[in-house]
Amino acid sequence: MLTIMTLIIFILTYVVIMTEKYDRAVIACIGGVGMLMAGVLTTDTAFLTYMDWNTISLLFSMMVIVTITSQTGIFEYIAIVLAKAVNGRGIPLLIAVSVLTAFGSAFLANVTIVLLLVPIILTLTTMLGLPAIPYLVAVILSANIGGTATLIGDPPNIMIGQAVEHLTFNAFLMHLAPIVFIIFLSTMGGLILLYRKKLKVSAELQQNLRSLKAEVNWNFTLVKSLSVLGITIAGFMLHTFLHLELTTVAMAGALLLLFLTHDVYKPEEIFKEVEWGTLFFFMGLFLLVGGLEEVGIIDELARGIIFTTEGDYKTTALLILWLTGLLSGFVDNIPFVAAMIPVISEFEDYGMTNLDPLWWSLALGACLGGNGTLLGSSSNLVVAGLAAKSNHPLGFLSFMKIGLTVVIFSLIISTVYIYFRYLIYF
Repeated sequence: MLTIMTLIIFILTYVVIMTEKYDRAVIACIGGVGMLMAGVLTTDTAFLTYMDWNTISLLFSMMVIVTITSQTGIFEYIAIVLAKAVNGRGIPLLIAVSVLTAFGSAFLANVTIVLLLVPIILTLTTMLGLPAIPYLVAVILSANIGGTATLIGDPPNIMIGQAVEHLTFNAFLMHLAPIVFIIFLSTMGGLILLYRKKLKVSAELQQNLRSLKAEVNWNFTLVKSLSVLGITIAGFMLHTFLHLELTTVAMAGALLLLFLTHDVYKPEEIFKEVEWGTLFFFMGLFLLVGGLEEVGIIDELARGIIFTTEGDYKTTALLILWLTGLLSGFVDNIPFVAAMIPVISEFEDYGMTNLDPLWWSLALGACLGGNGTLLGSSSNLVVAGLAAKSNHPLGFLSFMKIGLTVVIFSLIISTVYIYFRYLIYF
């Protein structure tokens, strides 16, 4: 009975979110509290076990750093320089933004990249009279695709790398970067075809851009902001050598910058600019997925793979790829990957000695599947929150049409890659 109640709460919440008639953060939190009221979760398990405070704290800290940095006008400066580099043309700008996002997401957490780039994109599109939505969609898709390529690009990859010692940074790069490159190029081609008629800039605006000077006031506050931002990003890249968690690095950076700039920007004013709606949306989702974990639905789903495939190597690898890919668009991929890691490890008992293809299938499915809906990835939710605040709301269903198409296309390409690189000899 409790399992049925959990499914009802989860499905109803998602359906209401998809209608877009109510604020998604409020509905997600209502669903999370529903899990508490139904007795699925206790307050202790909800807030001490299933609430991912690491993610919440990481997001909050980066929002603080980006908010303070944006106050200096540096993002507007970068926007003008980038726009001039492509002569104010819509399609080249889309390509430049996508390449920058994908490359950055491969070497930094994709949430960090979108927090840095979205303010620049919104400034650019306003300046050139371009619609913001195509560029925001491109950022989401590029962030998830680019983050798939490396060990540190997306949380599921980090989890897999921590669980399997021989899957190093270089191993992820060697095995996943080639297919990521192909998927990225294909996706960019599709986006250009889809939006080519909407991304035309008038000659007048292009002329205005040429006459616009890219200036920024290089004062001490800007130097402080850029220095702390640079140190924080370096900390992300070196966190394994420093033996520090990503969240610790981000929190230290945010507090340092608040301290260094408190005489110019009052902390309470900075906190008002934080995307609280996005943070509370995450909290609600963590409780919803926590309910599914608590009653054992995610574990049973993962273990059901063994019985469905009857231990067949090829079928198991491809089923993991597709099941993880499709589910990751609707359910946070982190708990699902956490449930799948011990299950895949147990496959050795079924005679599977080389589990690497299964790990690569899990990584590709979890990361690429995040493009399915706005709920599929942390970076998706951050972009949606920033867009809504700037009066460029991303529609759930309108994005899902594009996102699911990209996911299915990506999974088809990944299937061919996985089969011919790893499974053809089995």
